[in-house]
Amino acid sequence: MIIVLAVLFAVSILTPLFFSWWGRSTFYLLTGILSAAFLWTFFYLPVVIPADQDAPIGAPNAPPAEVVSWIPQLGVELAFRMDILALVMSMLITGVGAAVMLYCARYFPRGERGAGPFAAQLFAFAAAMLGLVLSDDLVMLFIFWELTTVLSFLLIGYSAHRIFARRSAIQALVVTTFGGLIMLVGLLWLGELAGSYRLSDILASAAELNGTAVDIALALILIGAISKSALVPFHFWLPAAMAAPTPVSAYLHAAAMVKAGIYLVARFAPGFYDTAFWLPLVLGLGLLTMLIGAYRALRQTDIKLILAYGTVSQLGFLMMVNGLGTEDAALAGLAMLLAHGLFKAALFMVVGIIDHNTGTRDLRVLSGIGAAQRPLLIISAVAVASMAGLPPLFGFVAKEVVFESFYGYAEVNGTWGWVVLGGVVLASALTVAYSARFLWGAFAAKRHPAGHPAAGTALPQTQFHHHPDAVFLAAPALLAAATVLFAVAPQPLQQLMEPFAALFEPVDPAVEPTYLALWHGLTPVLGLSALTWALGLGLFWRRGRNGRALHALPEALDAERLYRVSIRHLDDFAAWVTSKTQRGSLGWYLFIIMAVATGVPAGVIAFTGHTIPGHFILAEGPMQVVLGVLIIAGGLGAVWAPKRFIAVLTVSLCGWGIAGQFALQGAPDLALTLLLVESIILVVFVLALRTLPAGIWTQNPTRFRFGRALLGAGFGLIVMIAAAIAMDRRVAEPVSVEYPWMSYDVGHGANIVNVTLVDIRVWDTFGEISVLAAAATGVASLIFVKRRDVQRRQLHEVPTGSVGRVLSDKALSPRQAKEVQVARSFATVAREAWLVAGRTLAPEHRSIIFEVVTRLMFHAIILISVYLLLAGHNTPGGGFAGGLLAGLAFVLRYLAGGRYELEAAIPFSAGALMGWGLAVACFTGVVPLIFGGQAFQSFVVDLQLPVLGEHHLVSSVLFDVGVYLVVIGLIVDVLRSLGSEIDVRSEQEHRRDSAGGHSIHSQTSLGVAR
Repeated sequence: MIIVLAVLFAVSILTPLFFSWWGRSTFYLLTGILSAAFLWTFFYLPVVIPADQDAPIGAPNAPPAEVVSWIPQLGVELAFRMDILALVMSMLITGVGAAVMLYCARYFPRGERGAGPFAAQLFAFAAAMLGLVLSDDLVMLFIFWELTTVLSFLLIGYSAHRIFARRSAIQALVVTTFGGLIMLVGLLWLGELAGSYRLSDILASAAELNGTAVDIALALILIGAISKSALVPFHFWLPAAMAAPTPVSAYLHAAAMVKAGIYLVARFAPGFYDTAFWLPLVLGLGLLTMLIGAYRALRQTDIKLILAYGTVSQLGFLMMVNGLGTEDAALAGLAMLLAHGLFKAALFMVVGIIDHNTGTRDLRVLSGIGAAQRPLLIISAVAVASMAGLPPLFGFVAKEVVFESFYGYAEVNGTWGWVVLGGVVLASALTVAYSARFLWGAFAAKRHPAGHPAAGTALPQTQFHHHPDAVFLAAPALLAAATVLFAVAPQPLQQLMEPFAALFEPVDPAVEPTYLALWHGLTPVLGLSALTWALGLGLFWRRGRNGRALHALPEALDAERLYRVSIRHLDDFAAWVTSKTQRGSLGWYLFIIMAVATGVPAGVIAFTGHTIPGHFILAEGPMQVVLGVLIIAGGLGAVWAPKRFIAVLTVSLCGWGIAGQFALQGAPDLALTLLLVESIILVVFVLALRTLPAGIWTQNPTRFRFGRALLGAGFGLIVMIAAAIAMDRRVAEPVSVEYPWMSYDVGHGANIVNVTLVDIRVWDTFGEISVLAAAATGVASLIFVKRRDVQRRQLHEVPTGSVGRVLSDKALSPRQAKEVQVARSFATVAREAWLVAGRTLAPEHRSIIFEVVTRLMFHAIILISVYLLLAGHNTPGGGFAGGLLAGLAFVLRYLAGGRYELEAAIPFSAGALMGWGLAVACFTGVVPLIFGGQAFQSFVVDLQLPVLGEHHLVSSVLFDVGVYLVVIGLIVDVLRSLGSEIDVRSEQEHRRDSAGGHSIHSQTSLGVAR
């Protein structure tokens, strides 16, 4: 089962490639693959059908299962199980799916744009639907469930240029996702109550599961099934989904997707049909859906919408019989499920052929097609007769056992049972009426209606642009032929479905169970069938007057209008909330964030009765007090700072003070890392501040000052209290107790912090460096307009002439002119081999002292960063700290020499550096798998070198190299985004101003700030 699903999904991925080779002929390949999957299901027949009906569930006739552990900590498994219900659904999915793929080979014209992705999505839908019915794990079932939702959204919205298609796709997605999320709550709740997420285990222990909690969980699951199968009040999305191409309607909305809810009800019915909310929901909503759908079908003039509302009606019918919970109903439900999939898929294909060749589906325009297209008429007549429940077709056979089931239920349950049976008979009569209306509307010759200028005269015969060939007719013909075959020989289906029906108790043990047959004798059920035919044909015969009467009746409740009103009000509410919260004010955003972060924890602490611990330590030494005062001073300075630059410096002062506190507490790694991070952040802030005014300006600086101060103090106090309570309430032994021996014995390192990052919690670190790469990409996308590599080449191109002569000497004071002269003389020194500031920076923007310091320190800093990288496994350091230090070295190069110096210092793409870093990290995770280990499992190699002595090479150090590269790439990307790119724009602005006769000082580096 797992292999088949994997193959189907793999084929769906490759389908667009196949289309680029073979065009629409690829549909023949997809037909063959689904046909092979259909034949594959037959291999399970001797295994699934027990040889001895009284034998206990066990080998060799137990339903075969395949289980692969996925998330063992959560009990989630890739568990698949093939029993009778799954087998019947698999046959329907693969069989009808193969017919639909064959139909698509002629439905789409040659060279149709989008046919490749469409085929891939439709084929993936078949695979997802197959995975859904085979899943024996609740989580996997939900994953496949939502996958069908997403794929149906894409398929319904195939004609994305049409607003109705887009709107219908979104509507289907919203409604079914809403129901799916509610269902997820019910599935997880039921799994927790049962102590297992395996469907088979839950159903096996259903007798022990009872109570209100189980009833509510099952009701939530039913809501998901009802939304997926388009029952009232969610029925409106299915007719709107007819905006999809006809193959989608023939497959998703006749044989596959809408059957998912029916399948779910049939799956849970053996164990839970007697829960409190089951029958009221299943029978009540099913009957209401059956009546409303049939009533709405009679009002339609679009033959596709007649079938759509008819599908809604019959889904209610299927929901009722599959959820009834009796032996006869189980057999009847599966039989009706197959019958509906066959005749409704065939009829949708017929509609597609008519629409494809006439350009219309309006029954008021279609006329005389039956006389010109006899093969199409015969196929349609067979399928329509099966839909109406006429003999000798499988629709009649299935409907007879359905009536038998409801008749037996009515005899036992009294008034309520007879009400249900009466409603079913009435809705079935309406089914006969709209079936006849469809056949008449699509194929009959018609006359102009009364009120028309040519009233009473014949409508012109509708012409086919192209007569459908044998391949186009083959798929609906095969499905129609199957309805005849199964009616004549229903015994194989009877034998197939009996084991599933045996899971239920009979309504009356004294009465023999029903069976599939064309003739059951002269029974009351046959009389009910005859009554439905007579009523239905009578309604159709008086179609003119009844049609006017139906349109005169007011809509009882238009669920689609209710949906649109709800969405509109939701949009209005969202717009109101947005207008109140998204004001474009950073201060207001911070106020909301901090207010929530203060109020919610405070409310939790107050209502849960937590008390603040009475024992605490203010300081352990005088240096902590000094650093504490420094941190407080930095915070106050940031609040009172008149300029942005001073505010940034004081904030960094807080960070450096906290780094000192870490160092005093014996955490040199944290102190070193925080010190480097604060330094990098300071540079980044200063780079960004160049584009902002120097002063801190607000519209009204005194407004709400007291409130903001109170909120800030409250937030800090709440954080302190929450941290103290959390530390005081610890009852379990900290996990960190195990870290020392794990770091030394397992991670082969003496630095617990570094070993934790690259070994014990390596998945966390891998996620963090992935986020860093994504963040850098986001920063670059916000700053760079062009591609990074193109922009980098432009930054690297040094203009002809001297960039340094941006300002004339006449614009400088005598002292400044002298400084410029000294700088220019320094720029001519031949030994400036690797610091190109003399050729790229304006002399007035250079700092000779800064250049000298950079020349002296750059290589030493790089060497120290490499040392931190390699030594971090046993001493303070590591890839993160080393990368930050190396990044600071490149910051020095940029500050001393500008953007050209940065390019000369590291002539690589920042994206490439981060990519190689992630690749190296991934490599260390994948290599152990090759040798039979686990992902990211570390290994050590002991070397005894003659001169260097004994060394231990640990593979996790290679992961640290990946971290090192990612961090350097991040810093370089930020420097190029907030530094070099802004330099370029400043120079461009200066040139524009100079061309206009202005002499504006252009800042090309941080040398101006110095």
